[in-house]
Amino acid sequence: MDIHAMRLRVLPLALALSVTSSASGQELKVYAAAGVKAPFLKLAAEYEAKTGHRINVVFDTAGAANTQFLADPQAALLITTQALIGEGEKSGRLTGGVSYRLGDTVAGFAAPPGSPKPDISTAEKLKAALLSARRVAFSDPARGAPAGTHFLKVIESLGIKDEVLKKATLAQDGVETMRLVLEGQVDLGVTQTSEIVQANRAALVGPFPQEFDLATTYSLWYRSSASDAARGFGA
Repeated sequence: MDIHAMRLRVLPLALALSVTSSASGQELKVYAAAGVKAPFLKLAAEYEAKTGHRINVVFDTAGAANTQFLADPQAALLITTQALIGEGEKSGRLTGGVSYRLGDTVAGFAAPPGSPKPDISTAEKLKAALLSARRVAFSDPARGAPAGTHFLKVIESLGIKDEVLKKATLAQDGVETMRLVLEGQVDLGVTQTSEIVQANRAALVGPFPQEFDLATTYSLWYRSSASDAARGFGA
């Protein structure tokens, strides 16, 4: 599998879809990080077809998905970063639950398909590419976007934070970042490479240089008291 694509080994999942729930047609509310959108939607469609249950999913940044799940007592499943799940369990915000590691992805850069792809293989080349780009987009760190938060640290480390932010657009999430890229509104977008390839593989420039590499692990969490339908999806 392409190292830039998310490696989802979701839910022995190949859908342990032999759900034993007797309640047919149940709706499961899911809050999920946008980085898992494409593989999750495929699995959800298979699950719905086999069980008759319905998946109602809200995609957002990892941090926003986590916050919305915590605020919604009707929510059945949470898919966010393993780091956020670990923090939630440690703080007591997530208690009495079960979690499964789903897969990993790395943060990277996208450019409009057909446009020249800058060399970002080293810190100096990345710095030059960011300075020469007319417009840059990345997910808003204030909304809990791991790639956006990381990008701020990188441009600060490179000493170009002020220059880059002057021409930057803060996107709501990686999906919006990719919309801006594919519409040609920005020259470079920063998000999870899983979000780049699920939007348009031809837009992928590559991951951060090795010294700035960011790998993110996504996991699924649900309460032990969850319905048979929820446990069947996550078992």
